This record gives sequence, C-alpha cells and structure tokens, in this order.
Amino acid sequence: MHIPDGYLGPQTCGFFYAVMFPIWIIAAKVAKRTLKARHVPLLAIGAAFTFVIMMFNVPIPGGSTGHPVGGVLVAILLGPWLACIAVTISLVVQAFLFGDGGLTAIGANCFNLGFASVFTGYYVYRLISFNAPINSNRRVIAAGIAGYIGINVAAFLTGVELGLQPLIYHTASGQALYAPYKLNVAVPMMLVSHLLVFGWIEAAVTLLAVKYLQKQDPALFYETHH
Repeated sequence: MHIPDGYLGPQTCGFFYAVMFPIWIIAAKVAKRTLKARHVPLLAIGAAFTFVIMMFNVPIPGGSTGHPVGGVLVAILLGPWLACIAVTISLVVQAFLFGDGGLTAIGANCFNLGFASVFTGYYVYRLISFNAPINSNRRVIAAGIAGYIGINVAAFLTGVELGLQPLIYHTASGQALYAPYKLNVAVPMMLVSHLLVFGWIEAAVTLLAVKYLQKQDPALFYETHH
C-alpha cells in the first residue's frame, strides 16, 4: 500500500503531513511517558518486523502495492501509539533507502498504515478479546480478525486517496495530473487484493504470532501499555 511519489498532488501530500505531525508528537509523548527500558528492544524488534514484512510487496494496478504490514501485532504488544512509531520508522527507512513509497507521500503512507490501520486493528482486538484470559483462544481469534480489518482499512483509504486525485488535479480537458484512476477503479483494485489475499496473510501472521507468544512469553500481554 506504499504510495509512490507523483501519485498524490502537493496539497494532498501537505494535508497528510499536517495531519500526521500532531499524531507523531502525541506518539512521542506517550512513548516518553510509558516506554520502559525493558520494552525498548521490543519496540526495535517491532519496527524491524514491520520493515521486513512490508518489503514483500506485490505491485497493484493503479500505482500502489499489496503486502502485509504487521502493525496491528505491534499494537497488541505495545499499544497503538508505540506501534505508530514503529511503522513510521519502517516507512521512512523504506522510502529514503529503498525508494519503497514516495518521500512526498510519507505523511499519507504513515496515516494509512501507521495510524488508521494500527488504531482500528488495536481497538477491534480489544473489543473482541475484552476480559478474555491471556491464554484464551478468543485472544488469538481476535488478533487474526484485528489484523484482517486493520490492513483492509489501510487499503480502502489508499484507494480513496488515489481515486480522488483525478477529481482534484486535472487539466482543462479532464486529463489526470497525478494518479490516473478514479474512485470506481482505485478503491476496488486496492480492496479486492487485500480482502482476498493480503488480508488473510496479515490475519495469519498476527494470529500465529499471538498464539506463539501466549505460550512462550505471556508476560508480554500483561505488560502491554493500554
């Protein structure tokens, strides 16, 4: 779901940077207040995990890509604000070092993958797993559902952002200046691939990781910052 340079107009890019700036400030303050020394390695591992899993991306017609994210899993373990930081770090490194996602689109990519997806998935998990024991299967199922919903929220938003560009930025004759496909094409292209393929991969990764950690290190779930 990385949006590259040249697919969002300058006002759209500026808007998402303006939206993400206060979010990053809040996330930094939450991290300063809640992050303990023993959690720092876990945050680093979370950022590395999202970085690696997002590198396995497949181009999707329309200018974006499909891939798992891993942000909801990090949110389940460390809370959504720290997960936002982890995903942001991954996206920035990918954009600057690998050209995966545009520098001008970092704000939009971080909003989709590091904020909307993470927070939606986290609260879906919290809702479904409410009052469930740490080692219960309900938490495992909740994690899978949360991962699936979270990634599809990001896919939907990416499709909407790309699909709006021809309506906002076009020549007098109607030719698109940036992303070429309108909403009726961009949204289905993003959603179909994630609803049918990448969402299930995300669900499986999140579900299996939570199941494994329940057995190997259940203390992680007790220490999660909510």
